[in-house]
Amino acid sequence: MKECLNIMIVDDERTILQIFKEYLEATTNYRVITETNGLIALDIIKQQKIDCCFLDISMPEIDGIELARIIHLYDNTIPIVIITGHPTVHNAIETLKNGVVDFLTKPFEMSRIQQTIQRVMKERELFVNRILLKEATEKNQEILKINQELQQKLREVEVINFILQKLENPSGTKGVLNALVNLAGEITKCDEAYFCIFDKKHKDPTILASYPNICNNIAAGIENIVKHNIKKVADEGMPLIIKSNNNCSSTMAIPLKIKSNTFGVLVLFINDKDRHFIKKDLYYMNFLLDKASSLVENQVLYENIFENLFSTLYAFVKIIEAKDPYTKEHSHRVSLYARSIGNTAGCSQEDVDKLNICGLLHDIGKIGTPDSILLKPGKLSEEEFNVIKKHPVIGSDIIGHLGMWLEECNIIYHHHERFDGRGYPDGIKGENIPMLSRILSIADVYDALTSDRSYRKKMEEHIALNIIRDNSGSQFDPKVVDAFFESYNQCDFKLLSQGGNYKPNEQEQYLPLYSGSEKGSLNSYSY
Repeated sequence: MKECLNIMIVDDERTILQIFKEYLEATTNYRVITETNGLIALDIIKQQKIDCCFLDISMPEIDGIELARIIHLYDNTIPIVIITGHPTVHNAIETLKNGVVDFLTKPFEMSRIQQTIQRVMKERELFVNRILLKEATEKNQEILKINQELQQKLREVEVINFILQKLENPSGTKGVLNALVNLAGEITKCDEAYFCIFDKKHKDPTILASYPNICNNIAAGIENIVKHNIKKVADEGMPLIIKSNNNCSSTMAIPLKIKSNTFGVLVLFINDKDRHFIKKDLYYMNFLLDKASSLVENQVLYENIFENLFSTLYAFVKIIEAKDPYTKEHSHRVSLYARSIGNTAGCSQEDVDKLNICGLLHDIGKIGTPDSILLKPGKLSEEEFNVIKKHPVIGSDIIGHLGMWLEECNIIYHHHERFDGRGYPDGIKGENIPMLSRILSIADVYDALTSDRSYRKKMEEHIALNIIRDNSGSQFDPKVVDAFFESYNQCDFKLLSQGGNYKPNEQEQYLPLYSGSEKGSLNSYSY
């Protein structure tokens, strides 16, 4: 069965309409719709599916050329054939302008009608396929564009998450600034990055952090920053991008602001003349500095609070030491020794910093010890010794109330525990004692043994060292004892406390074990 098509004929001569209808319905499977009025025909087209239209040029209300134009505005895939009894060049041109595919002149043979329909329908199929192909191509291009936009958004989200992760746990202001320049280098793939500040009294900047972190780059970085007049960015508070110019480096400078005031400037350089910074780099760096700004502000505030509180606490320690000239600078020396042992034992920088704080504050609890006990020149009674044994607990409690040094509280609390469990305040032993407490303990005892005290004179160096060696495994953790002697052999502690370096001679490195009457609990030497 031939294809069933909806064919519309619009002509103001009813005879022609009748001939069209009878012929096509007798010879084809087409459904024929006839109409004498163009406007009514247009309404039918909008309501029904029409596959092909035959339009007479001369009709009342609206002619065929205008009707063709309106039909194509509604659906440009409907083939239109114009019928006229008075063909002119003008009409032919106008019909072609309005998308008409064929032009029939009256009178014509009816057999041509079916041929015309078959031909224009094939052309319509090709035209529709081209439209679909074009739409598919445009859709694919649109999908590709959307996909590219999504990929870009995903990249932005990844970079932003990367920035947030790297800035999540900064270690002080220096740590934030180092993270800042390293992130800038990784994200923009620049060759150099600096964070600098400008002193109002000086033109040259001070670089606080650099990428790559190479010291000999600093002078060149300062020279480059001055050459590009980055101080203008600090003064005006506006970012700057300079593309490569005359083989000079591409430069980007962004101010870091705290409460609308410029704190410093992040400066980046690309030295490859074939690459330069783009707006997306500026977008990422603005986001980075926005997040870093609050971190720097918080870190500066925290460090100011930290320094003020620490200074107050250390003032209490100095008051305690001022009462007893024999223990002057004891806490300072313990801090130096503990840090040296910690470095040798492989402690992290964070743990070494904790040893510094604990060394300086480990005896703060003695502020609660009566002077009559603290400064007693002779041997303490058991009752007096029980009072002195409270100082780690008191010190830990004092620091703990500040809520800033929770781990340090625990280290100070246990710094008089013994490895064999016979120490105080809890009598714990072995690995149960915090590692940093075990390090602090041996530093404390060493300084006590080698310093004058109200109850005895300082011991000779070799005697003090042998006491420590002899108490390995009982008073002290053997691993910490090994780290102590390794550290001591690298740098004599006495000269270390005075800022000097000293290598002990062979005789001092291999002293015989001490085995005198003083051997035993070191509580009698240090408390």
